[in-house]
Amino acid sequence: MKILIINGSPRKNGNTALALSECQRVFEAEGIGTELFGIGALDITGCKACNGCAKLGRCVIDDAVNTVAEKFEAADGLLVGSPVYFGSANGTLVSFLDRLFYSTPFDKTMKVGACAVIARRGGLSSTFDELNKYFTISGMPVAPSQYWNSVHGARRGEAAQDGEGLQGMRTLARNMAFMIKSIALGKKTYGLPETEERIFTNFIR
Repeated sequence: MKILIINGSPRKNGNTALALSECQRVFEAEGIGTELFGIGALDITGCKACNGCAKLGRCVIDDAVNTVAEKFEAADGLLVGSPVYFGSANGTLVSFLDRLFYSTPFDKTMKVGACAVIARRGGLSSTFDELNKYFTISGMPVAPSQYWNSVHGARRGEAAQDGEGLQGMRTLARNMAFMIKSIALGKKTYGLPETEERIFTNFIR
């Protein structure tokens, strides 16, 4: 079992990395492997709406999105971490996730999703909601914690002082590990939920 971790912060070893590492320690203790990708400092353009991925089965822009897509397909869960910029996730991360989720044709049903958001003070709840939408639109159950998955810290390393936030990260990781293990057992016993042919209703014709 493996969890793919995406760090959307451009700051190496910053507070986002600190929060995610708190989760990683729990995953390792639970016997679940992790693979971490830092994409915040990469030059990642947004989706061009060309729909070339429908023919290729991957994004036509051959960058980190396609590299990570293979890892995502093989993973049992996805954990995304982001700093908060103007009440939103890092723009590079949003461009990355838009293209990653739109261009990948594989079934994401029952891969467990979770996010961790980090800010000096505000905008955490809106960023938390923003990131969770990628999971829920893809049939991915969202792992819970004991509060919203948020950690406070401005200067590098300050997140270490947010005891409640880091405890939330550990709780999130334990719950995520439990869900992944439980879903694996459920797949063996019951298989995946039945799916219907998609219905698309357009309101402008």
